[in-house]
Amino acid sequence: MNHAVLQVAIGGALGSVARYGVNVLAGRMVPGYPLGTLAVNVLGSLIMGLMAGIFAHRGGHHLAPLLMTGLLGGFTTFSAFSLDALTLWQRGEGVLATGYVLVSIFLSLAAVFAGLALARGAFA
Repeated sequence: MNHAVLQVAIGGALGSVARYGVNVLAGRMVPGYPLGTLAVNVLGSLIMGLMAGIFAHRGGHHLAPLLMTGLLGGFTTFSAFSLDALTLWQRGEGVLATGYVLVSIFLSLAAVFAGLALARGAFA
């Protein structure tokens, strides 16, 4: 098996288990709202930005398949985000669904920007 494929598989498994744990915890905290998906997407975006900045300044691109594609690919989940938004919409909670989409996109973009800025600041 290709070394990069093995890295993606291992990272994906770990990321998926972490996402499951966050979703279980968030579901207990705020039942009925997809807080877990929102949390993993924002946190994953922050970590993605940090890694992009670190790899750009310190190298480590050989870890990208494990960490960025595998771990973060398994941890974050756009498909679950889409289903969560649709579920809220179909339950007649259009305002909540729209807010969820806007907050998810804004916070995830802000988090990836913040992660990249933090990494750049650390290596400036």
